[in-house]
Amino acid sequence: MILVVAGATVAPPARAEDPPPPPAAERVAIPNFWNPRSRGERVEAPQTGRPVRFLTDDEFPPMHFAGPDGNPTGFVVELARAVCERLAISCTVQARRFDTLLDALNERQGDVVAAAIPLTPTLRAKFLATRPYFRWPARFVARTDRGLPAPSAEALAGRSVGVIGGSAHAAYLKAFFPKAAPREFTDLSAAEGALRRGETDYVFADGLNLALWVGGFEAGHCCALIGGDYLENRYFGEGIGLVTRQEDAALSRALDDALQRIWDDGKYAELYLRFFPISPF
Repeated sequence: MILVVAGATVAPPARAEDPPPPPAAERVAIPNFWNPRSRGERVEAPQTGRPVRFLTDDEFPPMHFAGPDGNPTGFVVELARAVCERLAISCTVQARRFDTLLDALNERQGDVVAAAIPLTPTLRAKFLATRPYFRWPARFVARTDRGLPAPSAEALAGRSVGVIGGSAHAAYLKAFFPKAAPREFTDLSAAEGALRRGETDYVFADGLNLALWVGGFEAGHCCALIGGDYLENRYFGEGIGLVTRQEDAALSRALDDALQRIWDDGKYAELYLRFFPISPF
């Protein structure tokens, strides 16, 4: 489910007498990863007598990065702080190098990893994780001055589509848009540059990176996301969740419940709009 909002308020369903919705360029799609039928009794966090220690990285904006004061912030970090507020527990957030986070958790140097570490069978074999609170949508982006159609198997027939060679996005394009004319690049910046110069019709890649590029200086307002998001687990993974040790099952359940309540009361939408002015969804 995707909510589309203007500003920070999630609007109710439109009625006949309501004014028309704002232009698409002014609206932000907010993903919903929670099942309303799964709600149960409130789950309290286990009491340990000390703060719950969150571990993150500070070099991956807008997910987690160092703020102006040097302290960790970002969508994931502020979501973790909101979780602590909902659970009425004391928490700390410490930044470490990304590739050391799971080892630090395993060595009991922290209690929860709040970072963009993909949920995989390998991770789940060793750790617990909440339901995903963010996923990595694949998206198309196109120039805004060519009147190109929204992507479909037929609409992309003969159209040039930039992809990163050997990526999951290249494999997905080949499987589901077989009539497209893929043009492979070694990295995303090269594909984006070719699109900006008009050398390709579309680029198909990670939606978060494309959203950041579209809203940034380098794109020069040339391009926009077009069509819907693609979330097939087989190609693009399960997303990310809060990760704990297996023996901390009670804490993991409490974190899951808090994330649900953060969605329910609108805090998730507030944080999403703060860090994703152009939604990757």
